Amino acid sequence: MIHYKTSDEIDLIRQSGEILSRAHAEVAKLIAPGVSTEELDKVAEEYIRGQGGVPSFKGYNGFPGSLCISTNEQVVHGIPGGHKLESGDIVSIDCGVLYKGFHSDAAYTYPIGEVTEAVRNLLRVTKKSLYLGIENAKTGNRIGDIGFAIQNYVEESGFSVVRELVGHGIGKTLHESPEVPNYGKRGRGTKLKSGLIIAIEPMVNMGTRNVVQEDDGWTIRTQDHRPSAHFEHTVAVMNGTPEVLTTHKYIEEVFQI
Repeated sequence: MIHYKTSDEIDLIRQSGEILSRAHAEVAKLIAPGVSTEELDKVAEEYIRGQGGVPSFKGYNGFPGSLCISTNEQVVHGIPGGHKLESGDIVSIDCGVLYKGFHSDAAYTYPIGEVTEAVRNLLRVTKKSLYLGIENAKTGNRIGDIGFAIQNYVEESGFSVVRELVGHGIGKTLHESPEVPNYGKRGRGTKLKSGLIIAIEPMVNMGTRNVVQEDDGWTIRTQDHRPSAHFEHTVAVMNGTPEVLTTHKYIEEVFQI
């Protein structure tokens, strides 16, 4: 069942998204070689709770962190710990916030120190694919229009789209209907109506699209161990122009790809 949001509910998700976006920036300030992923997780949780929010991920189905932190060939759901970032890595930071009863969700992938031009291109393409998907999240379109826009651009750029993991509706619960795949066909799938809130989150691999789960029961990595990138926004489907309820602008004020 799809839950369409009222204007008041959308405003609460927008407030949640603002806290989330600023939490991402607090993390971004610290991203550098030598920092541990558990340090980043601690900063995010302290900021979110300090703003009256709750980290959406912490305890979700038993997940131990406030952030999902995934490096290099890890696609999503990496667990924060003692691992320290190194120059040449890329790291995806995925975070959610629960505020006044509503969730928001956003992700950003960072290059650490000196990375190859091929990896930088992976990040650029993944990020652009997110915004191409968002452009199609408007009343009258269908879920397949979002996925087609992402998949078409990614594959034309020489990369692959993960199939097993998808975007989702979001609101009073972190994951709601409908699923929002990053692949699809134009004109197929659920018709988009005003008031639908969705998390659009392309996960793009440099090599094969195939993924496997690591032994920790959470972390998903590429089958061929080649890098993967992940960018995400929480988006309101509106008449005409979609409204992005999270922002990367605070990240990009303190960290440049």
